Amino acid sequence: MRLSAFEFNTIMIKNDLFLKALKGETVQRPPVWMMRQAGRYLPEFIALRDKYDFFTRCQTPELAAEITVQPIRRIAPDAAILFSDILVIPQAMGIEVLMKENFGPFVPNPIRTIQDVEKVIVPDIQETLGYVMDAIKLTKEMLNDEVPLIGFAGSPWTIMCYAVEGKGSKSFDMAKGFCFQYPEAAHVLLQKITDTTILYLKEKVKAGVNAVQIFDSWGGMLSPVDYQEFSWKYINQIVEALADDAPVIVFGKGCWFALGEMGKSRASALGVDWTCSPRNARYLSGGNITLQGNFDPSRLLSPIPVIKKMVHEMIDEFGKDKYIVNLGHGILPNIPVDHAKAFIDAVKEYKQ
Repeated sequence: MRLSAFEFNTIMIKNDLFLKALKGETVQRPPVWMMRQAGRYLPEFIALRDKYDFFTRCQTPELAAEITVQPIRRIAPDAAILFSDILVIPQAMGIEVLMKENFGPFVPNPIRTIQDVEKVIVPDIQETLGYVMDAIKLTKEMLNDEVPLIGFAGSPWTIMCYAVEGKGSKSFDMAKGFCFQYPEAAHVLLQKITDTTILYLKEKVKAGVNAVQIFDSWGGMLSPVDYQEFSWKYINQIVEALADDAPVIVFGKGCWFALGEMGKSRASALGVDWTCSPRNARYLSGGNITLQGNFDPSRLLSPIPVIKKMVHEMIDEFGKDKYIVNLGHGILPNIPVDHAKAFIDAVKEYKQ
């Protein structure tokens, strides 16, 4: 029997708890990792941030790989997630994206008309995002098959939010307005982002990632009906295109209302935020799919004994199988490293 590159890649991994949970296999304890684990709560990350600007860190394979493995050395989660950004996709599509210190992402020429949409390209991935594939290969060498590596992308809707709004927002009124005033243009743009994302994630799997996650950070801004039209329809195209290549995790922040639909898809796991209880998440998702989440990131500011107790309660509520312990969104910059480590350790210490 000949193994595919992906299967071979996966067999070699020493700690495969994360991959087992994605397949729904029985485990001794659930695996754990944290969204944004390669990030600003780590002093060694801050040291690099002070030396190199944001997109230099993303676009320099040696830096991206080093940042990816920092949390593996320091807090030892069960999976690594490649250091990158969801906005490398619009950059590759010809949309200028800047990262302003203490402001966040900024698009100088946001998309506001059908003419703007027509100018957006579906790029050659190796030409525009080859640096990501180089970072993956380098990271895989540094990880030495200790733990799996996750690649990721933003959902088409979330990418569109930034491209149209021009910056972060609490409500993304411009992006929603664009969809409702010019639905045809919005669908053309969403499809271009979807096509690019599929090509991008397929290349990431070829380069060596063991699973992919789609972040729908702003999905919760839409009503359930609009979510189906402007977000899920496109996420599901990505899931369908990737499901035979690698496990796909879908995380929709604030999207509890879509868990039923997501649970029927070919996704391997669904992310849940802290506003949805484990019991509700199991019920809404159909009770059969692996779930990931959902510790409130701010709760990592609680005293360490409280963190450990709450993590054990959370595992009891979700159940240890078909479950990946994570936060309900990214870790915050002000979390002490020993509190982040206590979160990881609590899972490793879990006994039924």
